Amino acid sequence: MRQILNTLYVMTPNAYVHLENETLRVEVEGEKKLQVPLHHLGSVVCFGDVLVSPALMHRCAQDGRSVVLLNRNGRFMARVEGPVSGNILLRQAQFRAAENPAFTLDTARSIVAGKLRNARQVLLRGAREADDDADRAALDRAADSLAASIRALPAAANLDTVRGIEGEAARTYFDNLTRLLRKDARAAFAMNGRSRRPPRDRFNALLSFVYSMVMNDCRSALESVGLDPQLGFLHAVRPGRAALALDLMEEFRAILADRLVLTLINRGQVSEKDFEERPGGAVHMRDDARKTVVVAYQERKQEELTHPLLESKAPFGLLPDLQARFLARTIRGEMEGYLPFLIK
Repeated sequence: MRQILNTLYVMTPNAYVHLENETLRVEVEGEKKLQVPLHHLGSVVCFGDVLVSPALMHRCAQDGRSVVLLNRNGRFMARVEGPVSGNILLRQAQFRAAENPAFTLDTARSIVAGKLRNARQVLLRGAREADDDADRAALDRAADSLAASIRALPAAANLDTVRGIEGEAARTYFDNLTRLLRKDARAAFAMNGRSRRPPRDRFNALLSFVYSMVMNDCRSALESVGLDPQLGFLHAVRPGRAALALDLMEEFRAILADRLVLTLINRGQVSEKDFEERPGGAVHMRDDARKTVVVAYQERKQEELTHPLLESKAPFGLLPDLQARFLARTIRGEMEGYLPFLIK
């Protein structure tokens, strides 16, 4: 099990990130804010107006360390990386698997089953901890609905049916997710369905920001094992869309992103004052809140849990890498079918 290297998130507007000997140095208006050895970093993620020196980009590309550029709200803009060094035989197998309707359908079913199973566990945990009878009953009903969706997946005859089951279950899940918030925070973080570009409420703004970090980790995990992140099985292939990374992150949305968002709100680490509404109805997080979320996400990735297949402890941050390897083994034919990570 390899060491988890840290991701450096640079979020200060007008920061300058550059190479100094064997270290990465961050300056703001000529003043040093951070200096860290390169060998401690797995990737560098820059939000908004951050300047990255060519020398640092060249060195990161040479070392196989990615530099990711996001806008202020976490939306992917660009990625700088070196020559693709993945196993070409694995990628050939991936392309053949994507053209196999039976393999694609079976893998898509597994991905959605993993997503819904983990989402259901989040709802059931919330029902057990609920103080209000109405909340408990609603969460139990939603969990039962997701269970029915999971049972319907094996009979799904095509990808459109699988996507339809996933979409209906997702609506049920998000309709009840804010019942897991403490009552005095529900008005400020009310959610009218899932909205993305742009997010229309505080809860969606927070979710989208965390999803962008999970997405980046999943893409890096796929590339590290030699898979093409653009060619997925559940998500349709579109130019510029990392479909396989979206596939891989599905099983982590509820247990890594959604639970973190709920915790941040319930503990008061993120509050109503941390957001601002822009013309047109878009809602954005303020800079200080984004920093709080990034720190909490990094801490979450260090938490350990038992992986059901390995039967050994692993930190959350390593799960995308492990699952990417299982997916690669499935594509090679070394495993009968893809097994998503399932939380207990």
